[in-house]
Amino acid sequence: MDPQIWTYIMVGGTFLIYIGVAVWARAGSTKEFYVAGGGVHPVANGMATAADWMSAASFLSMAGLISFMGYGGAQYLMGWTGGYVLLALLLAPYLRKFGKFTVPDFIGDRYYSKNARLVALLCALFVSFTYVVGQMKGVGVAFARFLEVPFEQGIFIGIGIVFFYAVLGGMKGITYTQVAQYCVLIFAFTVPAIFISMQMTGMPIPQLGFGGQLADGTYLLAKLDQISVDLGFQEYTSVNQDNMVNMFFITAALMLGTAGLPHVIVRFFTVPKVKDARVSAGWALLFIAILYTTAPAVAAFARTNLINTVSEKRYSEMPGWFSNWENTGLLTFDDKNKDGIITYVADPEVNELSIDRDIMVLANPEIANLPDWVVALVVAGGLAAALSTAAGLLLVISTSISHDLLKNYLKPDISEKGELRAARISIAVAVVCAGLAGLVQLGFVAQVVAFAFGLAASSFFPAIILGIFDKKMNREGAIAGMITGIVFTASYIWYFKPVLGGPGTPEGYWFGISPEGIGTLGMFFNLIVAFVVSRMTKETPAEIQELTESIRYPRGAGTATDH
Repeated sequence: MDPQIWTYIMVGGTFLIYIGVAVWARAGSTKEFYVAGGGVHPVANGMATAADWMSAASFLSMAGLISFMGYGGAQYLMGWTGGYVLLALLLAPYLRKFGKFTVPDFIGDRYYSKNARLVALLCALFVSFTYVVGQMKGVGVAFARFLEVPFEQGIFIGIGIVFFYAVLGGMKGITYTQVAQYCVLIFAFTVPAIFISMQMTGMPIPQLGFGGQLADGTYLLAKLDQISVDLGFQEYTSVNQDNMVNMFFITAALMLGTAGLPHVIVRFFTVPKVKDARVSAGWALLFIAILYTTAPAVAAFARTNLINTVSEKRYSEMPGWFSNWENTGLLTFDDKNKDGIITYVADPEVNELSIDRDIMVLANPEIANLPDWVVALVVAGGLAAALSTAAGLLLVISTSISHDLLKNYLKPDISEKGELRAARISIAVAVVCAGLAGLVQLGFVAQVVAFAFGLAASSFFPAIILGIFDKKMNREGAIAGMITGIVFTASYIWYFKPVLGGPGTPEGYWFGISPEGIGTLGMFFNLIVAFVVSRMTKETPAEIQELTESIRYPRGAGTATDH
């Protein structure tokens, strides 16, 4: 069967499932729209959380970055994994017990201030929008390959698809759709890895094949080190010691940003009890671990196969996947010396091949010459990962506008029907704006997502953690801290990203910290400012201090309590 037919079948079949589930689980009330009615089973919520959390950055971009950065790319793996553990163990149960289903809600009530709620609302919109822009690029990459159209057309098609089921389903529809999307994406990520691991090392378990031997008796990583050095790149298994500070800051920003991301936090409000929130967090960690322990193996397999397939080979003899990706504009060959042979080396003056790192996971099965149905399956998985997170983020944006801004700030007497309509209009506007912003190439998907994590770390993380564990933290401190953190971080990103119009260059980085890692420094500034201001202004009211004490007691929590 023609490869394109397989792709249509796989992608079309999975989309029919998503649409069917979205229609079946259509939200009929604001509670179903925001928190799926609060009655989702912990295992289903764990799968939905895993799909929500493993975005296009995890599925498409992380393994691609590791394959080009080697061990240095592990900062994304460590940061996102550590962040989820931090969120699940340190924050989620307390937030669930507090009984508010948006972060601005929590901050508004904990800091007894409409202004604090408004600042948190603006931060949530800014963080979520930055994050969803990265997802829309992933959607564009997948659709571009799927339909063999330019990247820009892929994004416009993605806007239409996300628009349909996010507007229709709300949290209830999105939750059950994400369960289906998790099954698709994890199957799509692991099946090719198993095939390629057996092909290269004879080992069906990719995690073991990663450390296995090739047919010629050499170990995979030793072989990869050697061919990388031969082409002028650094050893795959080496880490640039001069850049350890930046690596630490990026890892910390991803970790702390995960703990402050509103679209993941709201997931813990969709289960009936606080105990269920803890159980679903454990299930989600297990489901996430399957993909994250496979990603390093996928990266090494892809890098080895790519170099062996294209380096010093004739352009006229390249297989069909090469021209397919050329059509998308995400892979380019510039025959500088006009010899018809592909020169792929580290020296930019000599190198003739340019590869967008976000295509590595999608191209990997084709490079390894796997069956066409496996190639089609990976395309379906990439779309599932991008769409699931995009939907969750769009829901946060709509909730922030309709619930936090309209219902709790501007128009308290708005009807439930009017609030629901406002939520759906907000999603529609947000998905179009995010898609258009996705056309601007800010960086690879994982890098754009890292900016969102940095913004979340510098704004929400201190306000949430201090709101739970420091009963003396008052509204003045929280507001001052959030504003300081997000303004500093956003300004740094703008200044050092020329594509945004900033004048800075990498040579001017503070202490060598790149924009992807600056959120950690912004978080420290937030903490310091919040602490100092809170100790110099009016003390937190006694009832708020008692409330802060009460949410830290796990016993007798039962169902969530509305404060």
